[in-house]
Amino acid sequence: MRRLACILSLSAMVLALVACGNDAAIPPAADQPPTQPLSDVQKVERGRYLARAADCAACHTTSTGATFAGGVPLASPFGTFYGTNITPDKEHGIGKWSAEDFYKALHDGVTPDKHLYPAMPYTSYRGISRGDSDAIYAYLMQLKPAPVANRPHDLSFPYNIRMAMIGWNMLFLKDELPDASIGKSDAWLRGRYLANALGHCAECHTPRAMMGRLDDALPLKGSALARVAAPDITPEGLASRGWTGQDLRSFFATGVAPQGSAFGEMYPVIHLSSQYLKPDDLGALTTYLLGDSPPAPKPLLAPSADAAQQVQGRRHYVALCAGCHGVQGEGKPHVAVAMHGNSTVRYADARNLIVSMLDGIEAQKFPGLEAMQEMPGFARDLDDAGMAQLANYLRTAHGGQPADVTAAQVKALRLAPGAGHHGK
Repeated sequence: MRRLACILSLSAMVLALVACGNDAAIPPAADQPPTQPLSDVQKVERGRYLARAADCAACHTTSTGATFAGGVPLASPFGTFYGTNITPDKEHGIGKWSAEDFYKALHDGVTPDKHLYPAMPYTSYRGISRGDSDAIYAYLMQLKPAPVANRPHDLSFPYNIRMAMIGWNMLFLKDELPDASIGKSDAWLRGRYLANALGHCAECHTPRAMMGRLDDALPLKGSALARVAAPDITPEGLASRGWTGQDLRSFFATGVAPQGSAFGEMYPVIHLSSQYLKPDDLGALTTYLLGDSPPAPKPLLAPSADAAQQVQGRRHYVALCAGCHGVQGEGKPHVAVAMHGNSTVRYADARNLIVSMLDGIEAQKFPGLEAMQEMPGFARDLDDAGMAQLANYLRTAHGGQPADVTAAQVKALRLAPGAGHHGK
């Protein structure tokens, strides 16, 4: 159960089936109840599927810890939150909770002993049906208890006063945000549930307004998340970067599409969550994001740019990038994605491109046999002006964006908290 008022970025998914159990007996992850009562085994398997669709592991399982034992740090402007233990351990986990307690935590952000912070996105999870909440609870309660103590949040005053959440909830807790797309089909309605409730996409991709609430005037319009940006995933925003329904399904299913591969906060979304979505749910999610009548993808334009800047930027590209991404930005299979038409390069906000060039990207293994090699960071190879030249070359030559990145922008991201400084 994932994210907070200002953290993370976009979702992604795979045509894989549930890892175990009789998959055909598990109804889709929509907010309608199963047509027939489920056996205890079926309920647990449904809960396993729903927990993956809800991306619970991302915040409740560390890379070295026990499953769902908590400890994942979530940095925010208010301090650092830590994912809690949600195993059936009676002392540190949720072993003493009832199904009603669990539903109240998801729906209202209230546990038997405290109010939750919206770092646990109950502002979105409140849309989860009671039946699906009970299924997730049944799955969690049959896991092995992990006697791991919860790590206290490290919050500055006055955000460390939990009782203040009572007033916050009275002011800002709503049942749902306005829809970012238009539709009436069964697939669109199911996709709405997957995206808005289980997948809680709005928690990262909707800007924040007063006191950290979701801005209901700008649903899924993109949000600044410290050094990176969760991009605009409205139908118009996706179309502006060349996304089609088929490409989105590929991206969500495998982490790779013609527009690039998932990285940063999107990589664990695929690895832990979306690769497990069934084909019907995968299609429904895509339908909701683009709407029943998707806009046509925008063609890639080639805006003019200062010739001298372009020449120097291309020199940097050939020296540092072309070996993996190709001289013409065509990419290399199983090595590096194409730069030409890349969604990050086409995005109006250049910060994700700049941060990737500064910090690099870790090697990525995707569902199936697909993988991308590690991309080194070039923070030690180029100064701020050189990095801006490289970014502007990529944006104009391969992204249809203006050459408006400045050395000052690069410097700010280079020195910002959390900067990688990986170098080569």
